[in-house]
Order: sequence, then C-alpha cells, then structure tokens
Amino acid sequence: MLDRYYWGAVTRISPEAPVPVVEVESESVRLGGAANVANNIAALGGVPILVGVVGADDNGMLLRKTLQESGFSADGVLTDSSRPTTVKTRVIAHHQHVVRIDQEVRHDISLSVQDQVVTFIKQALPLIDAIIIEDYNKGAMTKEIIPHLVQLARRGQKIINVDPKFNNFFEYKNVTVFKPNRHETEAALGCRLRDSTSVEQAGRSMIEQLQAEGVLLTRGEEGMSLFEAGGEITHVSTRARKVADVSGAGDTVIATLTIALAAGATTKEASSLANDAGGIVCGEVGIVPVDRESLFRVAAEHSNHVWTGA
Repeated sequence: MLDRYYWGAVTRISPEAPVPVVEVESESVRLGGAANVANNIAALGGVPILVGVVGADDNGMLLRKTLQESGFSADGVLTDSSRPTTVKTRVIAHHQHVVRIDQEVRHDISLSVQDQVVTFIKQALPLIDAIIIEDYNKGAMTKEIIPHLVQLARRGQKIINVDPKFNNFFEYKNVTVFKPNRHETEAALGCRLRDSTSVEQAGRSMIEQLQAEGVLLTRGEEGMSLFEAGGEITHVSTRARKVADVSGAGDTVIATLTIALAAGATTKEASSLANDAGGIVCGEVGIVPVDRESLFRVAAEHSNHVWTGA
C-alpha cells in the first residue's frame, strides 16, 4: 500500500458544511501495509524481501519508486492490471488525524497472480529466515494461497508469522506465531474480551483451533497476552508512554517479533521486544518505522521486567 499524507492547519470551519478547512502546508508519501513491515525490518537491521501486488497505475509506479529510494528490491512486487494500487490518504492538522480516504478494491487476486506469488517465494526460500504474512483483507491473501505458503515454510523449517484479519482468520493453521488484535479476535470468535478469564479462554481456543506454536494477542492499552502451545500464558502491560497515533503499530510489532525470533530469541523474549517497539511508534504521528537505538534503550530499561503468568 501507499500511504499519502497532507499536513496542514485548521483556522476556520467551511461555510458549505460544518467541517474544518485544512490549509495544506506539505505533502508526503510513505510505504504502507506490508511495505511498512519491510521498513521496520530494515530499520532493525534485517533485509526484507517484499512480495505483493500493485496496480498498473501511477500510484503503483510511485510505490515502486519509493521502494527503490528506500533501498528495497521490487522484484517480488507484482502488477495486476485488474485492480488499482491500494492508497490510504490521511489529512493531518495540528498533529491530529482529520480524515482518511481509502482507494482500493478487495476482491481476491487471480489464480495466475497467486501462482506468481507462490513461485517467487519458493525461489526466495533458500535466502530467507522467516516469512511474515500480512493480511489486510484486500484480496492478496486467499484461501488457496495460504496453505501453500505455510507448507513451504514448514518444509523449509522457516519461521512463519501471521498478522490476520477477519476473512481468513481460521485459515492460518500450523504457523509459528499468530498475532491478532482484540477487535479481530472478538469478531472471529464471537465473544467479548472483558477480563482476564475471557482473554485466556480466547487464547486457548485459538491455540487449539489453529495448532499454532504461539498466539500473541495484542490488547491496545491493556498490553499483550502470549499463549504458547505447551499451555503457558503470560501477560505484559503496554509500554506506550504517550499515544499520538496507533497507525502502523501492528506492523511494527510483527516485524520486531519476527526479526527477534530469527535472531534466536525465545517467543517470550521476542514478544517483549515487540511490545516495546509498538509502544515507541505509538508516540509518533503518522506511520513510521521503529528507531533501533530507541528500541534498545527502552528494552534495556525494561530488562528486569517480569511477565506475569496465568
């Protein structure tokens, strides 16, 4: 996805309707969606290989150009002329979101494009340590393609982590870590996560149904809960000192979690580091990657923090 920003100030209300008039002071574009995950991986010292779909349009060309300017290869970014490039346009005034405009289609990518995705990943498999599946319900992840990717990762003994959405929630079986948020979990399981008992029931249910090695449930201001296949449940409180913007925090969490696992951390250690990273980016306006030095500093401050077990 391409993230476009209009930055400005509000000094009056429109005479045409009761809405603010934003006087634009500057514009910018940033890497969004799975490309933001790649941005976080690079910021943490990893080498991302992007695989995804853009349209045959100006925004697709701009996204490719932005990737190249960021030092990323666009070889795995496929063009599908039947759909536009997904663009999220945010209008921000006085460090506050005024409105977001989404340009997208959500139908599944064609079988031929799915085959190209699987083929590219199969060829890249010897070069990689882990696969991150970012599912935004935009049609790039389909019920046909998901089992192929999981099977490839398992055969190659690669880490495979998933950031899901509702449509394919229960398709992601046998992955390394499954990372839903509270809203996604409530929608998929048809329950409300009101207290620790309901949270733990939900976590156990996901572990059982998905046969995942771990489930990391992100709970916003209430922190995170990690459920492991062996039955261990651990909780950690949020590390956000101030919350300016939660946009992109989930991307940062899955990127940090995965690169830590690839570097040899335990799931609990990687989850704690990911929690720190998510807290850092929540303090920034707009979608930005985590700063590595800031993460190391915050992690050092929390080095004596003990996760609480259930």
